[in-house]
Amino acid sequence: MADPETPVTNPGPVTISSSSSERAPIIYFDGASCFGHHNGAIQIELAANLLMPVGAAVRVDVVQTAHLRCSVAAALALREALDKALAMYKQGQEQPPLEDIPAVKN
Repeated sequence: MADPETPVTNPGPVTISSSSSERAPIIYFDGASCFGHHNGAIQIELAANLLMPVGAAVRVDVVQTAHLRCSVAAALALREALDKALAMYKQGQEQPPLEDIPAVKN
């Protein structure tokens, strides 16, 4: 994470307004329930599972959490970001486990 006190010497080609991030929604989803395209726009419906008690049992309801619409270029950029995030996750999972530190050394 960037240090907000340290100025950035090379901000890169795009500047994102810091005031917009606090109002942006956080979207959680368990999967994509369906997808398609219409008039050149990519359409993806994101869904989450809700656990609903029914007597002594539990029913799983699926609800839409977002209707994602974007251009093909934006979809490719999103796929690239997801691929990179998954690669980072995989790399972290492949790290060797830390050695146990003995409680007492003699």
